[in-house]
Amino acid sequence: MYKTMRNFDPYLYFITDSTIYDEDEFLYRVEKALKGGVTLMQLREKNKSTKEYIELAEKVHAISKRYNVPLIIDDRVDVALAIDAEGVHLGASDMPIKTARKIMGEDKIVGATAKTVPWAKQAYEEGADYLGVGAIFPTTTKVKTVLTSTDTLREICESVPIPVNAIGGLNISNVDVLKNTKIDGLCVVSAIMKANNPQKAAEELKSKLKEII
Repeated sequence: MYKTMRNFDPYLYFITDSTIYDEDEFLYRVEKALKGGVTLMQLREKNKSTKEYIELAEKVHAISKRYNVPLIIDDRVDVALAIDAEGVHLGASDMPIKTARKIMGEDKIVGATAKTVPWAKQAYEEGADYLGVGAIFPTTTKVKTVLTSTDTLREICESVPIPVNAIGGLNISNVDVLKNTKIDGLCVVSAIMKANNPQKAAEELKSKLKEII
């Protein structure tokens, strides 16, 4: 079992998408997902201004704290620090992980995207606490999707001592493909965000994961 001074559970990692809802509906769905058993949550906003991002992040953080679920801010170390979020997630074109670790400090969670074994090892060595690996399937949330095979996913899991989560187009109907990959958790966006009942969707995914992890 991986041990860290930064306490989090990567089992069911929910990544938000506010682009298709007004704010009230978005926050309602976030809370429903948390009620459904999400264990880690990332606020991902690609198109908001810094001010808008911070304002929304404060509202989301107020909800996540009630459920004792860490909030990770996508891309933006400044936004994470501004609202005292529990962590930040960084992609290939974002701030270097070692720089983010230096700025965020030792008590915050720093996550990273990785698509190859060397990339995963470098992220770990620079201070990443967990990795998001994918896309396993094409996604509706990103225009360009580079797919990652389950073999590569398994190799990454075996190459680093930190949690590895699968991401990319995953939902309850296709997660069986992840059996025997040694993942620590699942990242989903649409499977919860766009569900008719986000709470039920989270509950069903969490139950389904017991067959895989």
